[in-house]
Amino acid sequence: MSRTALITGITGQDGSYLAELLRDKAYRVIGVARHAPAASAVIEPVEYRVGDVSQPGVVEALIHEVAPDEIYHLASETTVARMWDDPGAVSGATAAVALLLNAVRRAPSVRVLLAASSEIFGVPDTAPQDEDTPIAPVNPYGATKAFGLWMGRAFRHADGIAVSSAILFNHESPRRPPTFVTRKITRGVADIVAGRATELRLGDLDARRDWGFAGDYADAMWRMLQAPEPEDLVIGTGVSHSVREFCELAFSVVGLDYRDFVVQDPTLMRPGEERKLVANPARARDRLGWSATTPFTSMVQAMVTADLER
Repeated sequence: MSRTALITGITGQDGSYLAELLRDKAYRVIGVARHAPAASAVIEPVEYRVGDVSQPGVVEALIHEVAPDEIYHLASETTVARMWDDPGAVSGATAAVALLLNAVRRAPSVRVLLAASSEIFGVPDTAPQDEDTPIAPVNPYGATKAFGLWMGRAFRHADGIAVSSAILFNHESPRRPPTFVTRKITRGVADIVAGRATELRLGDLDARRDWGFAGDYADAMWRMLQAPEPEDLVIGTGVSHSVREFCELAFSVVGLDYRDFVVQDPTLMRPGEERKLVANPARARDRLGWSATTPFTSMVQAMVTADLER
């Protein structure tokens, strides 16, 4: 008998890759998002529902309707900058987690995956970061993800709910929204090649991140819910790259030198870019047999190619 999975935030980058993975594993997949997906983004035969999971009763009604075996909670505001300016996004993110976990108390056989983030570590004193690194977020986005992780632990301890948090380091793809620096770079390359732009303005080129491919991370999240015991795991590549490296590679795809087009703009500098966020995914490798399989170069090339085609 096929299993049923409920994905919140299914229209986002991670939700789309996860939906495709589960579909290919013969799951019945139900996705919920605040807005219906564009026709071009519909994944067959996924079933879509429109709803705001931060509102009381929405998730509880969905659980009653579809009786999922697994729930993947990916719905969240993904832009760190926006959460500084929008208290509603912060309260919505925390409410959604609390409402979901409370609803699952009445369906205790459901296994739950919460998407956390490396932003929970703030400005860590040591690198790389693992499951024992102190949680000390320095922005609202990281704080909401830390709240979700702590709430998951509380419900797991108090009620025995099989809830796990995936502490996801940066993960990119051609489906990443253009508000992220990686897509800003690859779109910039495409615009320059098409003659629509002559330069690309960026902030700190020496900022470093552990960038992996989103499709690999969807696989990690699925594996976490197949494990015998729920736990919180760091998911990342274990290798960091600078924005400068990303630019160099992206421009090289089209035979250009990034130094001829990239302008470093002080107004785009963000505090905290000196952070050394890089994963130690050893426990995920040991527990799940998982490791990132898509090379950094392949991911960047795919993103540039997709933007050129667009």
